[in-house]
Amino acid sequence: MLKNYRLFNNTHRKIKENYKIARENQNVKFYKEIINQYENRTKIKIDIWDAIDKLSNFIDVSDPDINLPNSMHLFQSAEAARKDNQPDWMQLVCLIHDLGKIMYLFGTDETGTSIKKQWAIVGDTFILGCRIPDTIIYPEHNKLNLDHNKYNNLGIYYKGCGLDSCMVSWGHDEFMYQTLCNNQNSLPNIALYIIRYHSLYLWHDKNEYSYFENKYDKEAKKFVKSFNKYDLYSKNDETLNVKELKEYYNDLIDKYFESRILFW
Repeated sequence: MLKNYRLFNNTHRKIKENYKIARENQNVKFYKEIINQYENRTKIKIDIWDAIDKLSNFIDVSDPDINLPNSMHLFQSAEAARKDNQPDWMQLVCLIHDLGKIMYLFGTDETGTSIKKQWAIVGDTFILGCRIPDTIIYPEHNKLNLDHNKYNNLGIYYKGCGLDSCMVSWGHDEFMYQTLCNNQNSLPNIALYIIRYHSLYLWHDKNEYSYFENKYDKEAKKFVKSFNKYDLYSKNDETLNVKELKEYYNDLIDKYFESRILFW
């Protein structure tokens, strides 16, 4: 029997609270402040494997499906893609897609980037500077959002501007994307694109924001949806033998990264 995922109706109170606070605080003003803060801070050097290990201490407070540390989810996703004979770059994307969550190491409660306050690390993302579609999780919180109350559907953008011209609510997706852009790697562009937009469920799952899509977005969407199958439907409460898997994924990391030590 196929397990159902992303069922938010009867979730723990802390999940709904995390989404509520994100809806209250994620707007254009906050985005400009937080991205400026992260772009101009002193970068920290962390080995990719160390980053994965550090997610052993992180449980995503927004996830209604699983309570295992985030590091195990990464291996589950990667192994699911590997079993389906997906290209090795897709397998690697599955392994590293959530590594942006290590921002909790240097985050703060105030900005929602800490282990205690995660509203600017995890959860479904949405486009800022425009009205939020009511197909989002907990749409009743939309009225708390400054941008939602101020703008129409297009907001500060124009039709066909492309997702890369839009400001998406800050989280681990954007942080990991920026990290990859600032470190030497040979991953294909679509790999970075998947990481950047994998939490934008309104777009790739609910088919919202089509008016912002450019030609590349329309073509890339199928790759994000393909990735989503491994991100979502690989989740279970079984643990894997990580030591046995590391040798295989070591080779992938060495293939696509100039160095395993990245500036975060």
